[in-house]
Amino acid sequence: MKYRLTITLIATAMLLAGGSSATDIDAGITIGDGGIKGFYLAIGEHYNVPEKEIVAVRKQSVPDEQLPVVFFLARKGGVSPETIIKLRLGGKSWMEITAHLGLAADIFYVPTKRPPGPPYGKAYGHFKNKKKDQWRTIKLSDVEIVDFVNLSFISAHYGCSADDVIELRAAGKSFVDINTQVKAKKKAKVKPPAKTAPKHPDKPKGKDKKK
Repeated sequence: MKYRLTITLIATAMLLAGGSSATDIDAGITIGDGGIKGFYLAIGEHYNVPEKEIVAVRKQSVPDEQLPVVFFLARKGGVSPETIIKLRLGGKSWMEITAHLGLAADIFYVPTKRPPGPPYGKAYGHFKNKKKDQWRTIKLSDVEIVDFVNLSFISAHYGCSADDVIELRAAGKSFVDINTQVKAKKKAKVKPPAKTAPKHPDKPKGKDKKK
């Protein structure tokens, strides 16, 4: 009991100080921050993984916005998330892990309708400056891979334009905030059908007409 109280006090103090969220202290996804919880649930839905698996990965000190990368590479490489985590904790970059799985940078590319600006401009430049059959030779940084995977995940999960996600990212929003905003926008579009009067309503009862 005393231990639980201490943990709670530490978590509260960290939150007030602007430090780690309650998720970093408590392993569960019973999180007070709806944004983080919504982000985790979206990851689980998109990659078809249970919440407990997301928690297990988060326990390995994987930052929130890198969680999609773990499940993305696990799916693409046909391996378990534990395999990806083991390679990551072994000191490999996301690009090195990609190569270890026999994959290349072309798996991260997300088509756009408009020329992407910062922070995606440089990342897309790698692809623009090479022919498509040379994309497998591209080396992306950890930051670029995290940006690409979250772009792919959010736009595909909510069926929204990749350009819209890039625009929000360019405004300085985190992917947790972007997920929350895109989810709310989609929810607002899905309105319940309006109730309509029956085509042939019953006539109000009254006196019969005289013959």
